[in-house]
Amino acid sequence: MDDEATTLPAGDQYDLAKVGAHWQQELERAQRYFKSWVDRCTKIEKIYLQQQADQTSAAKRRFPMLWANTSVLQPAVYARVPQPVVERRFKDSQPVARMASELVERNLAFTADDADLDSVMRAVRDDFLLCARGTVWLRYEADFEPIDMGVEPSDAAGGDLNGGMGQDGAAALEQITDERVCMDYVHWSDFLHSPARRWQDVTWVARRVPMTDDEFDKRFPEGRASLAANGAGSNHGTNQTERAQDEGKTYVWEIWCKTEDYTVWIAEGSPVALEVSEPPLKLTRFFPCPRPAFGTLSTGSLIPVPDYVYYQGQCDEIDLLTKRINKLTDQLRLKVFYPSGDGSVSPAIEKAMRPENDTVMVPIPEWAAFTDKGGSNAIVTLPIDQVQKVIVACIEVRKQLIEDVYQITGISDIVRGDTQASETATAQRIKSQWGSIRIRDRQAELARFARDIVALAGEIICDQFQPETLMLVSGIQLPTAAQKQQFQMQLQQQQMMAQQTAARAQQMGQPAPPPQPPQVPPEVQQMMQQPTIDEVVQLLRNDSVRGFRIDIETDSTIEPDEDAEKQRRMEFVQMIGGFMQQAGAIAQQTPMLVPVMVETLLFAARGFRAGRQLENTLEQVGAQLSQAATAPKPPPELTPEQMLDFKTAQVKAGAEQQKAQLGVAQAQIEHRTTVEQARSDMAAQAMQQFQAQQQMPRVPAYQ
Repeated sequence: MDDEATTLPAGDQYDLAKVGAHWQQELERAQRYFKSWVDRCTKIEKIYLQQQADQTSAAKRRFPMLWANTSVLQPAVYARVPQPVVERRFKDSQPVARMASELVERNLAFTADDADLDSVMRAVRDDFLLCARGTVWLRYEADFEPIDMGVEPSDAAGGDLNGGMGQDGAAALEQITDERVCMDYVHWSDFLHSPARRWQDVTWVARRVPMTDDEFDKRFPEGRASLAANGAGSNHGTNQTERAQDEGKTYVWEIWCKTEDYTVWIAEGSPVALEVSEPPLKLTRFFPCPRPAFGTLSTGSLIPVPDYVYYQGQCDEIDLLTKRINKLTDQLRLKVFYPSGDGSVSPAIEKAMRPENDTVMVPIPEWAAFTDKGGSNAIVTLPIDQVQKVIVACIEVRKQLIEDVYQITGISDIVRGDTQASETATAQRIKSQWGSIRIRDRQAELARFARDIVALAGEIICDQFQPETLMLVSGIQLPTAAQKQQFQMQLQQQQMMAQQTAARAQQMGQPAPPPQPPQVPPEVQQMMQQPTIDEVVQLLRNDSVRGFRIDIETDSTIEPDEDAEKQRRMEFVQMIGGFMQQAGAIAQQTPMLVPVMVETLLFAARGFRAGRQLENTLEQVGAQLSQAATAPKPPPELTPEQMLDFKTAQVKAGAEQQKAQLGVAQAQIEHRTTVEQARSDMAAQAMQQFQAQQQMPRVPAYQ
């Protein structure tokens, strides 16, 4: 490959001819890389469908070993559609993360049904078992309709928000009416990727899409001229079935290149690309398909090895013995030799041994010579004991070869439902446990593939779906931030009105009215207690935070064990019942321990898969119990007799209190009187002393 063809221009504008030449070379290189695997898978598929070239009666007598093994493994590795399980990564009390998980899980459950995930997984399973590789491609689709603005379109209007123009150049504002995630099954021959040793090293993936003329013209309005000029895009097929399927269709390759961060559409065999654009989806791992469901792989390449390759030699020998047994079985017919023309055999005997009675009669003209060489009597039959022995020997050898195939594939008799009545139940249980070890890796690979599909669909839903679609599909109504703010303002207004009413009543000397609950419907009040859709969408749109807060998984894809599911539910019910019985006694003695017991109950319930649906209810009831345990208890209700005694005691206590208050007041009065009398006595005594001093004669100081 020359440097000019591999060097792509930078920027938004690409040279379609140069890009087309580059990717045609890349596709041809990948097709050469997988050619041996494609040829091998084509032969295996024909063997599975009994479509060999030689369709003679002898060739039809084959032992369908590949079909039998595949039929046994199909329900063993995948038996039911996976159900999405979206959980909080850390199972603690996070209302926004919990509501986001529930919204995404319900949308994924609807998407799995709408996209018919079960049929897609079954097709992938068959490719996985036959060709050791199965692939799925995911797409996002949305339907739009124009918004009625209530005004006539203007010629001077500009482009719309989506870049479209209406009639007469008017703006064509559009809104999303429906959106969905499509899961497309990709046949093993229609999928290519860059040659690499590990999937992490793959730089581009591609799928071949058959398009009708209408689909092609709608998707690429200007692409028909390129096809006509280059004579590309048609694929007539190699057989009558493929030619009938490909008639009137154009094959187009859709390529996602991680290194260049773009997508390319190019018709098969065309040197000019139809379109080069940015990826329509911004995915974490870039590719719109998960890692394929691979069978046997080596560490040297991503070219898988089908399981049939490992026991193809035994199957050829089984087919050879089956043909031999069928031919020998044809010889197990009575062959009679009799003399011809001498009248030794009566017409009645000859009529009874005609060919329509599955008997071969051979007339012998030289009967004397025939009897001299070993024949005797009038009628001689050909011995078939040796043929029977050979048939029995061939059947025994074929049986051993079939057992060898079961040893190679790991399909035990317990998996096939073949067992012996003499075996004990313990022996059968052990065989059932260890007989499925060889196929557990296949079960795990398909379960991983289903989980990756659901996780990829969940990422598209989180990034692309509108809030209205999330709530409509899930059936959960959440308030917006504006609605919640308006609701809080209404509550505040009601509280202010209640306070003003109480203040007016107090000013007028009337008793204050009792507090009234907010006049809001219960369903509206319950909805307003939930997180807003804006908070949930903000979490879902943030790729970095979403991975830390939400985990998307699937349940098992194999046939469920109903007894085990019942056992898990019974264990959960027993755990809840026993815990509630013990917690009730402790709560009555020590109410302060109720919050601790509530957290313990939630911790235990979150560990049970069966208790996930009750988690929200348990949290709400637990919060109410904790609040009730810590709130002050109201006084106990009294009987009429106790109420009379209580009122009498209150009256007596009031009388005693008044008497005590009167005694204190009288003592204070007496104390004040005593103090005033003492002050009066002291003042009179001081006056007398002053008067006495004034009446005494004065003595001169010097004579």
